[in-house]
Amino acid sequence: MCGITGFIDFKKSSSIEVLDEMTTTLTHRGPDGSGVKIFNKNNLQVGFGHRRLSIIDLSEHGTQPMQYNDWWICFNGEIYNYNEIKVELAEKGHVFSSSSDTEMILHAYQEWGSACLDKFVGMFAFVLYNTTTDAFFCARDRAGVKPFFYYWKDDLFLFASELKAFHKHPRFQKKIDLAAVGAYMQYGNVPTPHCIFQDCYKLQPGHHMTVSVATKQLTITPYWNVYDAYNQPKMELSFAEAKNETKAILQKACEYRMVADVPVGVFLSGGYDSAAVTAMLQENRTEKLKTFTIAVPDIGLNEAPYAADVAKHLGTDHTEIECSQKQAIDLIEQLPFYYDEPFGDSSAIPTTLVSIMAKKHVTVALSADAGDEVFAGYNRYDYLLRYGKKMQALPGFARKGMATLMQAIPSDKIPVLKHKYNFHNRYEKLKGILRNPSSEQIMLSLSQQYTDEQLKSVLKNTSFNGLATSYTSTELKAPFHTPLSYMMAIDYQTYLVDDILQKVDRATMTASLEGREPFLDHNVIEWAAKLPNEFKYNNGEKKFILKEIVHDYIPKAMMDRPKMGFAIPIASWLMGDLKELVEENLSIKRIAEEGIFNVDFIHNLKHDFYKGKKELDVKLWYVLMFQMWYKQWMS
Repeated sequence: MCGITGFIDFKKSSSIEVLDEMTTTLTHRGPDGSGVKIFNKNNLQVGFGHRRLSIIDLSEHGTQPMQYNDWWICFNGEIYNYNEIKVELAEKGHVFSSSSDTEMILHAYQEWGSACLDKFVGMFAFVLYNTTTDAFFCARDRAGVKPFFYYWKDDLFLFASELKAFHKHPRFQKKIDLAAVGAYMQYGNVPTPHCIFQDCYKLQPGHHMTVSVATKQLTITPYWNVYDAYNQPKMELSFAEAKNETKAILQKACEYRMVADVPVGVFLSGGYDSAAVTAMLQENRTEKLKTFTIAVPDIGLNEAPYAADVAKHLGTDHTEIECSQKQAIDLIEQLPFYYDEPFGDSSAIPTTLVSIMAKKHVTVALSADAGDEVFAGYNRYDYLLRYGKKMQALPGFARKGMATLMQAIPSDKIPVLKHKYNFHNRYEKLKGILRNPSSEQIMLSLSQQYTDEQLKSVLKNTSFNGLATSYTSTELKAPFHTPLSYMMAIDYQTYLVDDILQKVDRATMTASLEGREPFLDHNVIEWAAKLPNEFKYNNGEKKFILKEIVHDYIPKAMMDRPKMGFAIPIASWLMGDLKELVEENLSIKRIAEEGIFNVDFIHNLKHDFYKGKKELDVKLWYVLMFQMWYKQWMS
């Protein structure tokens, strides 16, 4: 895991000093070494900058930028099956001077071109440059585990693992894209391929890109798409056969991610996903896995007792990390630096805390992200399948009447339910579902904080078009369309990429810790997408097949409890410890000077929230996170 950055400058106005500064911004991603290389040609300059976090081949042979013949590479990530590919390349006459996966990529691209991507099992973002032909090739892994930002304007192409590197180039113009601000306010992130800045983008997962020096054109090409798996008939097999094969695929994915020349651990929450990863890895090992759990008892986030029970049952070397509410709150003001695009998922706080603590013991940590997207674990799938048809059956006037009534009654006035996990936010989203309970609208209502129409009251300037996103994808073909497949495929391309994976990448990299996700092995989703839906969601039981696998290792009685998640008491914090931060960043003076948000909207949002409408907590949190980002990067 590393940080990469660089440029193609057709005006030849860049310098090694600029490249050094760009690279230095990514030191937290790679504290073990730095490398820069600049190529001055007649018609352009090319710069490669790299920060190294040593995981495989700790020697100087793994240093980047790396050269093989006329090709140079700048690479972030891991190719887990690199040794197998090296054997295949050696049979074709390739000779290697290191044991790194970086060198393997150079040889593989020279041998197979872009088709080499089909052979890679891993997470990656890399750039290749040929000093003789000026060929320029970029690629991002299938799921989007590793980030890849790029900027293209006025004959300047920039690339980086994080946006902060761009700010160090004197020709980068940091102009905010107002449509991206709107999308952020809807989703809590800026959806791929868009970016918060104009002329700036994210390379989509499963895509590669070439830059033509002759024509100054970018060509982006998909090489993998999750819909290719969903647009196939469901397999006809028994549950026992499906369970055995699912377990075998998951075990292989987990074992691949143990390949490292440094200590490796596992994040263990006590839930099914992390228990599955831990159990399958510990099963065939005599040495004890290192497992880690975070607890913040002050805020009610404490899965530690459950994780401890699982760890004891499986026999791992377990570390329980306890943090205070103060540690969690103190971290908030640091988030805008590391999450250098506005980011609204508050679980970034505990994810960053556990990463910082785990780094004291290991350099690589496996997590169980994407278990919900792959095996149908989210509550929203449950809502759609349980209540979608019932809501659709209600007369329109009745649904709209209920939504109007809910608008008049704050969520904090609802007895009993107001104390339930995440109730206030769900209460707010239910209003949208009642107004339109189609599968597509349920997905949008559960994903968005604002509808397109409501967004008009949020921003001062509404004379822009909304961003096209994968939330409205129509790639799932009619013969294979079911409500569950529709929602899961959408989530895999949206929420997973722009929320979960962005959160985990920045959180782990804050601590110079490499995060690895077995559930994101492309072989896992390609198999799971073709499983019959009832194997994943069975009579109201989410993640059914995964749970049955876990029960082979851990008694059901130990696992059968409500899902907790990394919940943060946003409403309580905003009303207490963070109220001063809200007043500072959301002052009428600042809002008016920035000219982005509607002043009346911000005033009313704060007023209504502090008068008892706790269901507005996430909306207010999104504004706070944006304002703190703005202060960090635009002031």
